[in-house]
Amino acid sequence: MKQSIVHIALVVKDYDEAIDFYTQKLNFELIEDTYQPEQDKRWVVVAPPGSKGATLLLARASKPEQEPFVGNQSGGRVFLFLNSDDFWRDYEAMKSKGIRFVREPKKQEYGMVAVFEDLYGNLWDLLELNKDHPVAMRSI
Repeated sequence: MKQSIVHIALVVKDYDEAIDFYTQKLNFELIEDTYQPEQDKRWVVVAPPGSKGATLLLARASKPEQEPFVGNQSGGRVFLFLNSDDFWRDYEAMKSKGIRFVREPKKQEYGMVAVFEDLYGNLWDLLELNKDHPVAMRSI
């Protein structure tokens, strides 16, 4: 049996500002942007450069009860984890593009990590996992 997580939905305020942030600030690739007239919404999918794993589905808050979750999908905890093949390259590039880091880089037993905010305040880990970390070994 083989299964995989394909998309992770991320509630956003506006499609275009979210696309701009992810493609211009984080260098993600825009995989799909398709209008769905029957629901009056867009199917917007982005992914990190070179990624073959799960993608982010940018889902605009379409109901008042969804709006409070924009930027707070995980109750203030780190929500998403972006692994890099070169932590310092990506850290410096992100800082130069105005990404706000709320926890500075730190060497941990599993690798390098720093915490940053996306455009709405969701917290992310920027990681470079050690080569022998169980998750890193899954992609070999």
